[in-house]
Amino acid sequence: MKTITPDMEYLSTRQSAKILQVSLGTVQKMAELGELIAWKTRGGHRRILASSLEQQLQRRKRAMRQKTSQNCIAMGIFRRAENSQDLLESIQDWQLKVEMEVAIDSLEGLMKAVSIAPDLIFLDALIPPVEQVHLIHYLSKNKDTQRIPILVDEGFIKLHPGVVALADENSSHRPPYTEKIQEELEKGLIDHNPLIIGYPATNIEVDQSWPQGGRHELLEPIFIEALGKKCL
Repeated sequence: MKTITPDMEYLSTRQSAKILQVSLGTVQKMAELGELIAWKTRGGHRRILASSLEQQLQRRKRAMRQKTSQNCIAMGIFRRAENSQDLLESIQDWQLKVEMEVAIDSLEGLMKAVSIAPDLIFLDALIPPVEQVHLIHYLSKNKDTQRIPILVDEGFIKLHPGVVALADENSSHRPPYTEKIQEELEKGLIDHNPLIIGYPATNIEVDQSWPQGGRHELLEPIFIEALGKKCL
């Protein structure tokens, strides 16, 4: 199989088809659907961005790993590195085998989520509410992540019930604006979206439901619930 070399910035449709081992028609369809980043030259020849081909190859590798194992590939977006470490240490004791990809920045988290297409996405409660709203909105709109369950703190959902409706809203393809998001939030809970799953509120002063010990101890059954919803 032909490989992508560092000097390649873009490739022809035929080269792309050889790398992905698919037909020319499949590559053209992938470009039309936005699965590959492409454009046309003045002569009408399509060019494919090499980095988008590399992302497709990485997705395939992960899909093969998931088929040959019972591992869960999760994507965690955190505000602080120490929060991610707490969760990483907790999942070591779970029966469910979880491979956790971590991002300590919302933009990095969005890029990683699109690139690896995980089984579920975990949003840490300490991410500022405005960032969480935008993360949920963009993840729910992107074709590569819109069918992936998103785990969100229940306390955040109670404060912003409209986020559950945002993921089901089908607006035009124009860029989302803050005013539009705010309008949806003010409407409150319109349609319950089963792909947004709340985990017990992490503010212990408000919610005493956490057991004695780490705040991530109750997450394993919630991860399992999320995986079940992804398979529906």
